[in-house]
Amino acid sequence: MASQDMKAAESTYGSFLTLLKWSVPTIAIITMIVIMLIAD
Repeated sequence: MASQDMKAAESTYGSFLTLLKWSVPTIAIITMIVIMLIAD
């Protein structure tokens, strides 16, 4: 039972890292665009 929980946790953690890997640069790009628009 514990090994199944560990597998589920690793799967959740892996998908969380993938989400983080894609969302952080996306948010950074959006932030830069907004800053450039405000600066004009």
